[in-house]
Amino acid sequence: MAEINSLPWNGFKVASTFSGCGGSCLGYRMAGFRVVWANEFVPAAQDSYRANMTKDCHLDCRDIKVVQPRDILTATGLAVGELDLFDGSPPCQAFSTAGKREKGWGHAKTYEHGAKQCNETLFDQYVRLLRGLKPRVFVAENVSGLVKGTCKGMFLEILAALKASGYRVTCRVCDAQWLGVPQMRQRTIFVGVREDLNLDPCHPKPLAYQYSVRDALPEINKVVYDTSGAFAVIDPDGKRPSDSITCSNGTHFKVEMGCGFGKKKVVNADSTPYQSVGTSPSSGNGLATKIIVGTESRKFTIAELKRICAFPDDFILTGSYSQQWERLGNSVPPVMMMHIATAIRDGILNKINTPVLSGGRVKK
Repeated sequence: MAEINSLPWNGFKVASTFSGCGGSCLGYRMAGFRVVWANEFVPAAQDSYRANMTKDCHLDCRDIKVVQPRDILTATGLAVGELDLFDGSPPCQAFSTAGKREKGWGHAKTYEHGAKQCNETLFDQYVRLLRGLKPRVFVAENVSGLVKGTCKGMFLEILAALKASGYRVTCRVCDAQWLGVPQMRQRTIFVGVREDLNLDPCHPKPLAYQYSVRDALPEINKVVYDTSGAFAVIDPDGKRPSDSITCSNGTHFKVEMGCGFGKKKVVNADSTPYQSVGTSPSSGNGLATKIIVGTESRKFTIAELKRICAFPDDFILTGSYSQQWERLGNSVPPVMMMHIATAIRDGILNKINTPVLSGGRVKK
């Protein structure tokens, strides 16, 4: 974290919504951005965010439905149109293929601090603030399930609303395993550029390499999945570059990330070797991921999950084990967001014709 905090400011400012413990925000900071405002209404997530944020960031702890664009502008000292990047990751449970999807629409989710809200409506709040702030660029993130099955209609409505807000918008499904993270985690990424800037959106290109779980956790010999009675084991035996995944009955599997806690998606992959592993953070039920180190069988530690989710070792997480696990599972991996932010910095923001001084960017 000290290394990240010492990075020079690239001159661009970010306001973040649905910030969680700060995974996305940390990715922006790793790309040199300054996060000046963030919103998170779950107290346990606020505690973790507060423990890692910089002194010049304003953390707004209210429900996003009561936040007004002028509140963000007042807190940041910016005028309409001056914010460089507006970020948001509306809760994904309503669209996740591992969750109830449309069966849960119209039913309020109860959060750990007692608050209730319908998650499928929260993109509307993001669009409302976007239209009031008129930032140069926006990034909105959600699960890949948003573009699949019955959720496609909702996706098209969101895309239309974003474009109608005065932006050129593109959307891509990015996989964290190709953006520096030892985990298969697909995310839908919207990028929009304000029409008057006459620039097109851009997305990061996949890296030419991947990191495996063995790279992140070299001391671990095996990773075990207990999935509805199936017993799948990753047993690399020191082999590189791939980790082979085999079920106890001899069938070979690919184990993928599922956004819903405690659930795994197991796909017969005909002994296809895989470098990275999907983990689905759980509150401790029988489907939780376990590992074997020597003769010990246990769940991943928080320190190990930080590595798998591409967080710094000294990133502070507060609360119980299950709360910390949930924070990591809900977050965009910081390294993934760093690559997204870097692409936007170099492909869009650095091309805007705004003078740059030694202390940072200034108004035209």
